[in-house]
Amino acid sequence: MPWDVVSRRRAELPPDWPIITRDVLERDGHQCQIVGPNCTRIATEVDHKDDRHDHTLRNLRAACHACHAQRTSAQGHAAAREARQAALHPRETHPGLA
Repeated sequence: MPWDVVSRRRAELPPDWPIITRDVLERDGHQCQIVGPNCTRIATEVDHKDDRHDHTLRNLRAACHACHAQRTSAQGHAAAREARQAALHPRETHPGLA
């Protein structure tokens, strides 16, 4: 499926995302750079290494669908875990700042 059909984040991606994707895949020789346990080795997608809003080439790498899906799922679970922790244990305002 094309990236714009499956991604709920497409509004966050720049208008030239298809060109960026092509450039990253070509740079990395269409080889998955994550190489996880279920890796197919053939990259068809692009993964943000760090900040998901940083679309510079240094923050992007080629990924196979299996590795990209596993990484994205793990990031989503971590974010949900952090949100639950924050809800259970809200930060207290320092008495001197209240």
